[in-house]
Amino acid sequence: MIQNTTFTVALHEAGQRLDHVVCARFPTSTRAFCRRAVGDGTIAVNGQPCFKGRKLRAGDTVTVARLKEACDNRVWPDASVPVRVVFEDAWLVAADKPAGLPVHPLACEEHGTLMNGLVARYPELAALGDQPLMAGALHRIDTGTSGLVLAARTAAAFENLRAQFSGQTVEKVYLALVEGHVAVPGRLTHELAHDPALPHCKMVDARTLVAPDRRMRAETAYAPLELAGPYSLLEVTIRTGVTHQIRCQLALGGWPIVNDTLYGARPVDGCARHFLHAYEIRFAHPASGLPCRIQAPPAKDFLAAAGRLA
Repeated sequence: MIQNTTFTVALHEAGQRLDHVVCARFPTSTRAFCRRAVGDGTIAVNGQPCFKGRKLRAGDTVTVARLKEACDNRVWPDASVPVRVVFEDAWLVAADKPAGLPVHPLACEEHGTLMNGLVARYPELAALGDQPLMAGALHRIDTGTSGLVLAARTAAAFENLRAQFSGQTVEKVYLALVEGHVAVPGRLTHELAHDPALPHCKMVDARTLVAPDRRMRAETAYAPLELAGPYSLLEVTIRTGVTHQIRCQLALGGWPIVNDTLYGARPVDGCARHFLHAYEIRFAHPASGLPCRIQAPPAKDFLAAAGRLA
């Protein structure tokens, strides 16, 4: 963190934007952090906060009260986050995330996510991966979805497992309670995209909405396990990893996940979650290459609520 620093604008810097000059002066920071600091008013010109596009003059005095550096862009430990570890060894760790808990922070200032809790227990995670705010996590599940999240504990394990995810050889099994009765197994294949009409994240069938290069192929297999009143409990298996894939595709198939109102399900009074649980993950162990299978049975809230709704 750069703090309480002042510099005078040189002749060769005159006419340049404030955020550009700050980035050049402090190469250990990032363009995003420089812009954010200007916008937050922690960088001032001649004692006055100003906008990032402000053109500087030679002799201007720039005061930097606080400016994050690239090394600050990381997941910080938060031991207050309860973490249920279902598997760990020297190469990886698997946690059972409760519904309502985000997987990772969206900004380094954010705490209270699963990865904040895991970094508190496994400090080595903070330096791993190609996205600093993922802290070695190999995939995401939605905040409202419960279940397994896998993270690597070494750089070699991360690269190995990332290649398996990219190659779609990792198999993920979910349990989904859906509206309607599903009688036979099936498979759903779509090209999905972010709905361009909405400011928040929602996936839609992309065929008529976006250009082909912005479409993401998703394939979801499902099999009915049992009927629960007006609902069906499904085992869902995926290898692709498109955002909201299961939620969107089951809704497109006519069976939205119970209480998933974003995708057209009826709201359930007094229920704060949708009924999707990441139950199992299958992959090759990054060290031995042997088949690895990790499970996290659904929590009591999932089972109890499913029974009550039935």
